[in-house]
Amino acid sequence: MNTLYGFVFGVYPYICLTVFLLGSLIRFDRDQYTWKSDSSQLLRSGLLRWGSNLFHIGILFLFFGHLLGLLTPHSFYSHFMEAPVKQMIAIVSGGAFGLLCFVGLTMLIYRRVFDPRIRYTSHRTDIAILLILWVQLVVGLITLPFSWAHSDGSVMLILADWAQRILTLRHVDTEVLVGLPWPYLFHIVLGMTIFLLFPFSRLVHVWSGFASIGYLFRPYQVVRSRRLNVPARHNLPRQTGASD
Repeated sequence: MNTLYGFVFGVYPYICLTVFLLGSLIRFDRDQYTWKSDSSQLLRSGLLRWGSNLFHIGILFLFFGHLLGLLTPHSFYSHFMEAPVKQMIAIVSGGAFGLLCFVGLTMLIYRRVFDPRIRYTSHRTDIAILLILWVQLVVGLITLPFSWAHSDGSVMLILADWAQRILTLRHVDTEVLVGLPWPYLFHIVLGMTIFLLFPFSRLVHVWSGFASIGYLFRPYQVVRSRRLNVPARHNLPRQTGASD
């Protein structure tokens, strides 16, 4: 069991991150025409408008919430916020935006699976990645009661320390993860697997979304009109008739 935990939580994260970064770079270099979200809005835009907006609002908040919550050292915010307070903020905000994301993602899956026009034009990976995200989201919502039971923030500190050690290439003590409830562990493993599948799915368009921030700081585009070298009507040669 210790060997299994050592591989899953000590080695597997580096495999996923390596494939995530190198795979995205290779796909961008070799298959740029596949670097897109494959939007189906032209086929049917009914549920897409609500589902896509709810999903993206929820998933963006959850992503940056996990990013800041796990990777911010405890010493950074301990001067003005205790761990239980941060835990409660994470439970309330994560639960609210998690439900928002759940509703939007469920609408998107229903639309893609049960609409014949969209299902026939969808790749298998499109449906698969949506279902994986749905399972990950459901498991994340299941962790909320466990987080409420550990309102002292102890579990949050353990998971944050693990994530920071992985990112900074320090030794990971997987023994501290053995006693955690199964939803946390499953949520971590499936989350890392999503990073592993990222370069091989439509999720790569997320890179373009982050890169679009540079659009706000782009230089002005100067457009100059180009006049065609066509002589004016009064300068055209006079056409002569047959009588001439």
